[in-house]
Amino acid sequence: MITGHAFIATSLDGFIARSDGDIAWLLERDNPDEDHGYDAFIADIDIILMGRATFDKMRATRPWVYSRPVVVMSSTMTQSDLPDDLVEKVRVANNTPEEAMHMLEIEGHRKVYVDGGLLIQSFIRAGLITEMVITSVPVLLGEGRRLFGKVAADISLRHEGTKSFPSGLVQSHYRVEA
Repeated sequence: MITGHAFIATSLDGFIARSDGDIAWLLERDNPDEDHGYDAFIADIDIILMGRATFDKMRATRPWVYSRPVVVMSSTMTQSDLPDDLVEKVRVANNTPEEAMHMLEIEGHRKVYVDGGLLIQSFIRAGLITEMVITSVPVLLGEGRRLFGKVAADISLRHEGTKSFPSGLVQSHYRVEA
């Protein structure tokens, strides 16, 4: 069975980016001496589903930082919009969350990393996120792009554990209860 997983950081007040998409506040807090578990997380992932805004932030990063295949979910972007050097590593799809997961399951994928605020929101609303690792960064932004949006009903989570780091980051692992 295919499962969706989120691994993301937020400000203490729940924002993943400033209103203009800026994430410098997050990058400033990145401490290469601390292992926040991303490598272990991604080692168990088959494929990454990425939102368009997240891809736009990462598309110029070289070397390409993703070791897994990436599918960019977009209703406006096409495969021909990709930089030439990413054509073999990234593909574009215009699917609903349910269609995307069905497509990936048929391809043989089992664990999907869902990356990007709006994409995570749509997958949560569709009941397609199984677990979330959320790292809280000790900064208050006051406004910006929220990780979570409106939901039709409460979504119960089971707390699996919390870890704090010397830099002040606090990481919590949740499982979505069905």
